[in-house]
Amino acid sequence: MKVLMINGSPHAKGNTYVALDEMKNIFEAEDIEVNYVHIGNKDIRGCIACGQCKKKGKCVFDDVVNETAHLFEEADGLVVGTPVYYGSANGTPICYLDRLFFSTPFDKTMKVGAAVVISRRGGSSSTFDEMNKYFMMNQMPVASSQYWNMVYGRTPGEAREDAEGLQTMRTLARNMIFLMRSIALGKEKFGLPEKEDWIPTHFIR
Repeated sequence: MKVLMINGSPHAKGNTYVALDEMKNIFEAEDIEVNYVHIGNKDIRGCIACGQCKKKGKCVFDDVVNETAHLFEEADGLVVGTPVYYGSANGTPICYLDRLFFSTPFDKTMKVGAAVVISRRGGSSSTFDEMNKYFMMNQMPVASSQYWNMVYGRTPGEAREDAEGLQTMRTLARNMIFLMRSIALGKEKFGLPEKEDWIPTHFIR
């Protein structure tokens, strides 16, 4: 099984890394293949709603979004970590996720999603909610843990002192593994859930 892990922090070895690395150790101990990608230090522009991805099958901006799309397609699970800026996710992972989810034509149903947020003090809950929306709009089950997926720390590496936060990460990884394996067995025996044709409705007609 495969997991794609995205580090949305601008700091390669900061507190977001500490949290994700705690999960990565569990995944690897359970023979889950991990593709770890650091995007937080890259220049990733936002979606411009040009619609070209519907024609090309990929984003018109040929950067790390297109470079990692196949890793997302092949993965059984997606973990996205971000620091909290002003009660919200860092802008870079938001631009990345907007374009990654919108431009990729493959079915994301039953890929397991997990958001991980890191803050000094506040804004974690709103950021956690913001990140989970990507999964829940694409029929991706959201992995849960013993608490919301939050780790606290200000200076680089300080998250290592958050014992409960790191335990939450380990529990999240184990629960995610169980969910991915269970879904794989369910798909093998029952297939994916039946889908209806989309019924788009709009407030302005």
